[in-house]
Amino acid sequence: MGALTEKSQEDKVWEAIADPTKQVLFFTAPSIKATLGEAFDMPIGTNVEGKMAAAIKRLGANVKAFNMDFTADLTIIEEANELVQRIKNGGTLPMFTSCCPGWVKFVEHYYPEFLPNLSTCKSPQAMFGAVLKGYYCQKNGIDPKDVFVVSVIPCTAKKFEATRPQLRSDENYDDVDVALTTRELARMIKRAAINFTDLPEEDFDAPFNKATGGGIIFGATGGVLEAALRTAARLLDGDFKKIDFEEVRGPEAVREVTYEVAGVKINVAVTSGLGNARMLLEKIKKGEANYQMVEIMACPGGCINGGGQPTRSDSVSNYVDYKALRSKALYDLDKNSELRVCEESPIIKMVYDEFFETPGAEKAHHYLHTSYVARSKYYT
Repeated sequence: MGALTEKSQEDKVWEAIADPTKQVLFFTAPSIKATLGEAFDMPIGTNVEGKMAAAIKRLGANVKAFNMDFTADLTIIEEANELVQRIKNGGTLPMFTSCCPGWVKFVEHYYPEFLPNLSTCKSPQAMFGAVLKGYYCQKNGIDPKDVFVVSVIPCTAKKFEATRPQLRSDENYDDVDVALTTRELARMIKRAAINFTDLPEEDFDAPFNKATGGGIIFGATGGVLEAALRTAARLLDGDFKKIDFEEVRGPEAVREVTYEVAGVKINVAVTSGLGNARMLLEKIKKGEANYQMVEIMACPGGCINGGGQPTRSDSVSNYVDYKALRSKALYDLDKNSELRVCEESPIIKMVYDEFFETPGAEKAHHYLHTSYVARSKYYT
């Protein structure tokens, strides 16, 4: 799957920027704000969200920069509702997270019997493409063929994900035209002769410029599960007050925790790295583990350690816990966020009121949910 190096698609983006008939719409994954600065010799874990938004908008007059943390929030709304429905209605459990394309493809190849366990929710990348070519284009009277959607992502597997036909909300085009890694965005900024470190802090473009702390922590292992628990707990118990589920955070190979909400015991597990994933799946197959929800990320440590992130010298990797520093940046932003539970986002309320109606509704399902394919172990 080309997990360590990317096939560059920068030229395709430059061509779109040079096309006066196109609107080029970028959005950046939650982890990028904590890693992009390293490509410009800034300290590991520096939050460069404001500089990143400013740099992207300077790539061309027809460029907008949006915040993918918004669709991390959106993913959680759909995913938490799906989990609660499975718990209440005897659905397939445990429910596995589905936002990591490396993990999804691993299941499709090696554990197809677990495909019904995968959440049907698209990833935040895929959801944003659907939002832009669906809701955004309709609201602004734009033909989807006149927008060029660019995601900035931490992993090269997202490039494959962007081409999956199962993720198209319209059979005539992919919702995401190009997925760029953090490294590719850094190269584009340098090619444009933008002095990144001296840029002023700027906001992302409206209307997709804000998100909650729940969306921000998607980039660290355990973050998706924690955000889902914040929302699912309130769906089960409207008076539930706990926000920090710190027990699912950390570097352990597998983290297992039981929570009780409204008289319901919820067993959860978190792991990252496909070796650990295989071990956990085998335990579930043998009946040695019983969970309601499991988060799995293909890259150890989650997206902050994705294959498309800035590379480090051995002198750094061997002596500095860069994964912890990057994760801390995200958790600090979450801790200091005014809104920390995904459904509190006014942008989330806006898109449901104006387009998707309610979580799990027919329209929401069309644009925000997907299906999977059992694949041979030997072919893509």
